Order: sequence, then C-alpha cells, then structure tokens
Amino acid sequence: MQNQGGKGAILGGKPNPEELERVEEAGRGARAAPALKSRGGAGCGAAAEGGRRAGGSMAPPGGGGQLRDGHSDGDNDRATAAGMRRFTWEEIGQRNGRGPAPQERWLVIRRKVYDISHFYRRHPGGARLLVSHAGQDATEMLVKDFRELRVTVERMGLLEPNQLFFFLLLAHILLLDTAAWLILFYFGTSLLPFIFSLLLLTISQVQASWLQHDLGHLSVFRKTKWNHLLHKFVMCHLIGASAKWWTLLHSQHHAKPNCFHKDPDIDMHPFLFTLGKKFSVELGIKKKKYMPYNHQHKYFFITLPPLLFPTYFHCHTFYIAYTKKYWADLAWMLTFYIRFFYTYGSLLETKSLLAYYFIFRMLESSWFVWVSQMNHIPMDIDYDKNLDWVSTQLLATCNVEQSLFNDWFTGHLNFQIEHHLFPTMPRHNYCKVAPLVKSLCAKHGLEYQCKPLLTAFADIVHSLKTSGELWHDAYLHK
Repeated sequence: MQNQGGKGAILGGKPNPEELERVEEAGRGARAAPALKSRGGAGCGAAAEGGRRAGGSMAPPGGGGQLRDGHSDGDNDRATAAGMRRFTWEEIGQRNGRGPAPQERWLVIRRKVYDISHFYRRHPGGARLLVSHAGQDATEMLVKDFRELRVTVERMGLLEPNQLFFFLLLAHILLLDTAAWLILFYFGTSLLPFIFSLLLLTISQVQASWLQHDLGHLSVFRKTKWNHLLHKFVMCHLIGASAKWWTLLHSQHHAKPNCFHKDPDIDMHPFLFTLGKKFSVELGIKKKKYMPYNHQHKYFFITLPPLLFPTYFHCHTFYIAYTKKYWADLAWMLTFYIRFFYTYGSLLETKSLLAYYFIFRMLESSWFVWVSQMNHIPMDIDYDKNLDWVSTQLLATCNVEQSLFNDWFTGHLNFQIEHHLFPTMPRHNYCKVAPLVKSLCAKHGLEYQCKPLLTAFADIVHSLKTSGELWHDAYLHK
C-alpha cells in the first residue's frame, strides 16, 4: 500500500477481518513517528511484545512483514517469515482501554496493529485524542477519489497561505482594538461612546478568535514555529486564553466530531442540554432529568451563547493551563489582563470597568456560539460508529452560503465541510476547493449540506426543540 499525497488509506473502507500484525509502541515505531504514523516503512517498528508472546522476533526495519490488501500466500509467508503475530478484528476491538485496570489499548494504522498502552499519555495531541481510536482502525480511510483530490489540491497550491491576507486580518484586529480604547479616551465614558467602544472591542475579539483558529491549524505560515508564536500572541495576549488549551480540545473535536465522549464540543450533553435524537430518547428511557430539556430551546438563548465565555471558558482555560503546567501560556495570558485593566481602568470607574468587561465577553460569547454551533448541533450526533474518515466529517458538518459578509462574520467557518476535510488549508482557499468537494460528494452519494446563515441559526433552535420533545416523550411514556 503506497502513501499518496501524504495520506494513507485502505481502499473500500475497513480491511477484511483477516489477522493483522501488532507493533509494540515502545519499539522503533513509537520513536520514529510519535504521532504513530508509518513513514516509508521504517517507522513501522516491530512486533516486539506481541512477537514475544507468540515466540516471534523483531521485524526488520525496512517494513518487513507489512501486510497488503488481499489474502495471498505471499503476504502470509512474509508475515510468518518476519515473526509477526496476527490478530482478528474481534481481538483488536477488545483492547480499547475500557473495563477494569490494567487494560491494553491497541489501534490499527495502515493494517498494522500498535500497542499504545503507554505511549498514548505522551502523544503530542493529548492522550484523549489517541484513546478515542483505541480498539479501532485509526487509518484515515479515505476513498480513492478523495486521495486523488488531496493530490490535486496540493498541486493547485491551495494549501499555500496568502500572508498578505492574514496580515490585513491582524491589522484590522489591532486597529479595532485600539479604536475601542481611543473612543473612550477622546469622547468620554457617557452611554453612547461606551456602547460604541464595546461594539468595536467585541468585533476585534471575535475576529481575533477566528485568526487564532487559523494559527492553531498551522495555516498562516509555512513554518510551524511561526504559527505557534503568533498563536500565543493572538490567543493569549489579545484574547486572554491559553493557546495550548485550545489546541488540546480542538484536536479532539476534529478527530471525532459529534461523537459522544470523544468530541469535547458536545460535553454539554446531558448536564445542560440533551443533544441528538438517539441520546435524547436514551436519556428519557433512563428517566434522567438534569434540566427541563423540553424547554431547552428557550433557555438556550440565556445560557450557552451569553455565558460560555464569561463563565466556563474563563475557568477552564486557567484550570487546564495550571494543571498541565502551561507556564508560558499563563504568562502571556496575564499580559492581556494587565493591559486591559490598566488601560481601561484609567478611564472607567471600577463598576463601569467590570460591567464593560463582562458585557463585551457576553457579546463575544454570543457571536462565537451561534457561529460555531450552527455547523454541528443540527447534524448527526451519536456514539463513535468507526466510519471512514470522510463520512465521519460529512455527517457532523454542514456549510453556510458564501458572501463577503458571511465569510467575514464567520471567519470562513461557513465552509465547515472544507475546513474539516482540509484542516490545514488557509481559509481564503475554501471557496476554490468547494466545487471539487461537492463533485466528490455527488459522485459517492454523500450529502453536502449548504444553507442560508439565518436558516443555520434557526436550525440550532429547531434541533434543540426536537431533541427536547423526544426526551420528554420517552421520559413520560417509555
């Protein structure tokens, strides 16, 4: 199986339930590729632990014993000659880390089985990201046409950033941030300048949120270190939150969007809202009622949008940064609060200052929540079905129609489908790849949803109402 366009795949979805060799994480594979991806065969490691149990030996570093599609005798001979153990999908599925300790965790990448029981805690993307695939095939199971599309995208240069575009974005953010303070400085703190200043600072903060999202996805600069450096400046200094905290949560969201227990973006279920038709019925049958879910489409307006940033995000970003010892992030975050309370504190009295801070945080939170949830809450929310990667992304995402205003207002997250399929693509190229993605979906019978902005907002409320009614019916009658 060849590595095409930087992505591996098993054609036709999951491989047949033939046995696969297993590679211990502590061997060459874990060191050669800490993200557990094969690089030219040399990073595949050896069937060390599994080989010992079967009386086998280490595989040669050239990728010897690596299986290919099919059941040919040659494949079996090569695996046997290399001393590799072979496993069924049932055996692999049992090593998912669930149950009484100690529990092994295995995963499959490109038809090779890895033991991540110890390595998962050291994974750069966070332990939860890797554990979400334990007992499963974690290969990016892209259909052949998508791999070809990926190659086409690279050849078209759609993964190359336009740095002038991002420079202008940063410049308009800084201008708005400065203008918000200057209005109070020159025109005083009466009601009208107060409100106008609040609006400008809110716009600056939300646009900074979209820019930090670009930086977190490494789509602004070609060099990773420059993305990380500017990410800290924008996320920590301009916004006041931890860049590493965001990366930790957001990487899990992209790995398994809308998958319960694996996507932190839907952790509000079931304590604040009940999400998805299946989960709502399950919750009702179990007679669980943490909130009056049949009214959740009403209390949504006064809970999640205005309060997510001022309450939960504030506490959670500091908690994660402190417990995980993100000291650099904490230092950068403090510079935001020092700058804000010093500059605005010189113009506003204490009560007005606190009111100003919490109002702009509530406005920022409302804007962010409506935009971020319109692409996901109305979509399929379920347990992890271990579908191929393309289907997983498409089932959990939808688009909003393109316009200059929609692109700016949503930070180009109106192209959510393209963003999930090409996470490192600079946002200014989403509109160019969208027709190609539509054609791919049409060819394979995959739904490509695109709707008007206001319809997308309304669908959040309709989805919550439907889920609440399903819960209520099951709670009373099942």
